[in-house]
Amino acid sequence: MLTIADGKRGDVPVTAAAYAQALVGETPTPWGPVPGLGADAFTANPLLGLDALEPLVAAAATAGAGVFALVRTSNPGAADVEDLPAPERPLHERLAQIVAGLAPRLRGESGLSGMGAVVGATEPEHIARLRELMPHSVFLIPGVGAQGGQPELLGPAFSAGPAAALVASSRGIANAPDPLDAAEELRQTVWQISTA
Repeated sequence: MLTIADGKRGDVPVTAAAYAQALVGETPTPWGPVPGLGADAFTANPLLGLDALEPLVAAAATAGAGVFALVRTSNPGAADVEDLPAPERPLHERLAQIVAGLAPRLRGESGLSGMGAVVGATEPEHIARLRELMPHSVFLIPGVGAQGGQPELLGPAFSAGPAAALVASSRGIANAPDPLDAAEELRQTVWQISTA
């Protein structure tokens, strides 16, 4: 089972390095190294810029882990910032370009990169453009279920193949009358659209 630490970390470089140690590395101490969480991947906030992402990406590369940078999130307030012109295109497209620029550093044998992006299911009209801008990045797609995202509209996220996206539905499954049935139904729907 893969573990994604959804901490949305991002800070000045020295603090970002400490976050990276805690998430996927270890922290040196006079008494020996203290292991971190050991996550397989984590979410990161790219709004502080490339120098703040650098220690996170470097630690992920060393640990063989992945990073999912927030690009176009699923919350309604995302439009307040992420859709603003910056200057010729929306900010979320600039964030996508940053992710695409870092993707080669975490690219795997499959051609997909461990430098991924959080792309919300609640505004599916952005997905095709973001896939175009980030052709090698895995998308972490929250917002299905309780937030109103519809898995049937996520097909463009999978243009790089079935492994190109992870669809998240926490409350939609946990609050269902039968969580196992809800999870299986979502799995089948995602599999169908990912292989179409």
